[in-house]
Amino acid sequence: MKEYIKARKRAFGYAFKGIAALFREEAHAKIHLCVAILVVIAGFLFRLSSCEWCAILICIGAVLMGEAFNSAIEALADKISPGYDPLIGKAKDLGAAAVLLFVFAAVAVGLIIFIPKILSFIL
Repeated sequence: MKEYIKARKRAFGYAFKGIAALFREEAHAKIHLCVAILVVIAGFLFRLSSCEWCAILICIGAVLMGEAFNSAIEALADKISPGYDPLIGKAKDLGAAAVLLFVFAAVAVGLIIFIPKILSFIL
């Protein structure tokens, strides 16, 4: 049982190391994090409901997760093929596309949640 707990602690350590690397080394992750912080601040200002918070937090988590997966794909691709390779390029493009597609969905969710609140505040 002790070894199991030690292994789980190590696994969490690796995960936190990955999170730190994501935000330290990946420019797009930093942008997503800044936007996420602004959205969370806006959520508090507009007093989001529990369901709205759930939608916002799932979107934030999914965008950051997608960015982490994309960064992992790029790192592996660069290790496998440091030079240009059309299939490696395609893999990188598809990874970036996956993140962008979810960003579009997250923006749509944000607009659905925040536009009525902004309009009721203005009007």
